[in-house]
Amino acid sequence: MKNIWILVAGLVISSPGRAQTVPEIISAAADRSVTAVTIYNDNLALVKEQRKLNLPGGPVRVSLREVSAQLQAETALLRAVTGKPITLIEQNFDFDLLAPQKLLDKYVGHEVTVIRTNPGNGVETREKAIVLAAAQGTVLRFSDRIETGVPGRIVYDTVPPNLRDRPTLSVLFESVGGGQTVELSYLTGGLSWKADYVAELAADGKSLDLSGWVTLTNSSGASYENVTLQLVAGTVNRVTNQQPVNQMMKSAVMTSARAAAAPREESLADYHLYSFERPTTLAENQTKQLALLSASNVPADREYLLVGAEYYYQSRYDLLGEKLKLAVFLIFQNKSGQLGKPLPAGTVRVYARDSQGAAQFVGEDQIEHTAKNETVRLRLGEAFDITAERKQTDYKHISNRVDETTYSIVIHNAKRELAIVKVQEPVPGDWEIVQETQKHIKTSSRSAQWNVIVPADGSATLKYTARVKW
Repeated sequence: MKNIWILVAGLVISSPGRAQTVPEIISAAADRSVTAVTIYNDNLALVKEQRKLNLPGGPVRVSLREVSAQLQAETALLRAVTGKPITLIEQNFDFDLLAPQKLLDKYVGHEVTVIRTNPGNGVETREKAIVLAAAQGTVLRFSDRIETGVPGRIVYDTVPPNLRDRPTLSVLFESVGGGQTVELSYLTGGLSWKADYVAELAADGKSLDLSGWVTLTNSSGASYENVTLQLVAGTVNRVTNQQPVNQMMKSAVMTSARAAAAPREESLADYHLYSFERPTTLAENQTKQLALLSASNVPADREYLLVGAEYYYQSRYDLLGEKLKLAVFLIFQNKSGQLGKPLPAGTVRVYARDSQGAAQFVGEDQIEHTAKNETVRLRLGEAFDITAERKQTDYKHISNRVDETTYSIVIHNAKRELAIVKVQEPVPGDWEIVQETQKHIKTSSRSAQWNVIVPADGSATLKYTARVKW
């Protein structure tokens, strides 16, 4: 017996003494009247959309097309915005999308038509066949034989049930009939955002202009037009990652909106919420940039850092390093007046202008979520004109548990302005500095710090003796 599908419009629900056919209403993206999207930092978004529907009374199945392909079905909620509340019966999320191989897979055990074209005269012949297998190659049973491969074009009678051309949420509920607006809300993967910043240093390096951008990425499998967009900065606890990470985007489109107003920022529980006044469109497989903030003449300082190691204090050494590189940091305060806004985590790229006025890239660093009044510290790289040499000049083993070591650190500055170098020494055990050429700062129980002023085109020497009890 031939296996074929018989399609019935709607769903049949059996009840005592009668059978009822449930109509199906197809709702596409064009039915959306309002769409709002809230995107979190960790590949998670809350989508809320309202659709205007014209429904018959009684049980009805509404197929909501063009929802996210990464919709988390257990979070989907449909409710009535106008009219009486609806009574939900069941819902199904169909994400098995129509494709040639999928269509062939669904027809295993069913009948298809194979069309062959004679290459000599162009005459087409049609022949019925049953699809026996499709997973690792096509196997077809004709009336008198079995063939492998696809001998011609395959023609299908119809599209199988639950194989959709777009992701679809199908909801069965009791309707009061007539025109009604419903709201669908759900959590989804595939929508993410991150912050990117550009800092431009002033000529004297003592201030900077900072602009921030939000980079949005939509790989959810759906487009969202004219949405009210909100972003949440902070880490929201989640029980489990319900959806796998989507495949790489097929394409990316970069847009910018320098003239756009910065989003409104407010506290939301223990997070920060950024709301954009102007609606925007998040197209499928698109990366978009929106202006986040702008600040001018933010005071900035440069810091040079030389860090030692604990093992220096455990034995006798000679030279511990020549032409040691110093890390360069750019520091500014996130205070009101210039900034004073919560800064979402992101990458800060720093530029400085050369003698011709052209902006040159001088380094970048990642910042974590930064509250107002906190210090922003960016590591830009290593200094070229400032180097150091470190030497152990004396070592005494005082007792089985006490050692005393003396060090000389010479810092050379080839720049045309003085530099302040932070020398940070991690010291193990119970320690004290018994001699030093300048006063240290005990920054922690395991760290001593000196701020050494090095003149322009000159050098400075720091000498100290540390007694360590093990």
